[in-house]
Amino acid sequence: MADYTITNDPERCVQCGLCVSFCPCEVLAFDDEGYPYAAHPELCVGCTTCAGNCPKRALTVEAISGDTGVDPYRDEPRATPLDAARQQELAELQQTIMKALDLRWQPVAVSLIAADELLPNVPMPPENLRFCQAMMAARRGASILMPPHRHSCPDGTSIFGMTGVPEKLATGEIYVLFHKVDSAEAAAKMVAERPTLPPKSRRATYVAPLAATVREPEVVVFTGTSEQMMWLCMAMSYYTGHRHDFHASGFNSMCVEAVLLPLANDEPNITFGCYGCRAATDIAEDQMFMGVPTHLLPMIAQGATELAKKAIPDSRNKIYVPPIM
Repeated sequence: MADYTITNDPERCVQCGLCVSFCPCEVLAFDDEGYPYAAHPELCVGCTTCAGNCPKRALTVEAISGDTGVDPYRDEPRATPLDAARQQELAELQQTIMKALDLRWQPVAVSLIAADELLPNVPMPPENLRFCQAMMAARRGASILMPPHRHSCPDGTSIFGMTGVPEKLATGEIYVLFHKVDSAEAAAKMVAERPTLPPKSRRATYVAPLAATVREPEVVVFTGTSEQMMWLCMAMSYYTGHRHDFHASGFNSMCVEAVLLPLANDEPNITFGCYGCRAATDIAEDQMFMGVPTHLLPMIAQGATELAKKAIPDSRNKIYVPPIM
C-alpha cells in the first residue's frame, strides 16, 4: 500500500483550517499552535483534496519513495486473458464505431473485479489515481489495474464496493464544503439517491482501450462531443426507434453515471462529467461521456455504419442552411 507524507509550511500557512475540513478521510488535525498536521497518515489515500483547497499552497502531499511500486499481489495467479478471437471482435467493433462517428478518443472497456475473482495480468500505476484519471489515460491507450489502495478518490472506491464510506462522504458534509450543494439536507439526498455496490464486493477496477482489453468488460465508456453522443444514441435506436431514458446529475459522473448505472440497469446512460472529473483530468469543456453495456456494441456498430452513409455527413454539411447570398 502506498504511504504519503504530508507537509505544512508554517511560513505560508494562515491557519484557516480548510485543509482539515476538506480532508475526506480524517487524516489531518491541528497541533497545539493551531497548524494542521497529519494526525493519522495511515488513512491518507493521496487524493490531495487538502492541498488543492489550501489558499496559500502551504500543504503538500507526496508518496513516500520506494513504496509505490510494490505489488502486494505479485505472488497471486492471474486470470486467463480474453481469447484472441474475442479480442479481435472487440477491436473491430471499436474501429467501426470510431470511424463512423469520427471519434477522437478510444472507447474504454471497464471491468469491476469481484472479490473472489483473479486479477488480470495488468500493471498498476506507479502513483495513485482517481478513477476518472485512469479513464482518461485509458482513452489514450493505457491499460490500468487499480485495487483500492491505488485509488486516490474514496468516493469512487466506496461507490464501486471496494471500501466503506468515509463519514464526511456518507453524510454529504464534504459536498457542502465544496459549495456544490446548498445544505446538508441536499447533500444527504444526493448521496442517498446514488447507487453503490455492497462494501467489499469488488477488489479492483480495470480499464483499457476496448481494442486492448484482456478481460470481457461489463461497460464500455465513450468520450465525445454532444453531437457525437447524439449519433451514438441514434445508432442504438436505428433499428428500433427506441427513446432512451438517461439519468444525469453532475455528481459522481464517471463512477456512477458512466459505469454503475449502465451496469445495474443494463441500459446506456449519458453523463456530462462532474466537478471532480473536470477538475482532475484533461477532459475538454465541450466533451461528455456515455456508458453502454458491452452487449450493445454490435448494435451500435451496425447503426453507426448506416448513419454514416447519409445522415451524419448530411447533418455535418448543414444541408438545410440557406446559402449566403
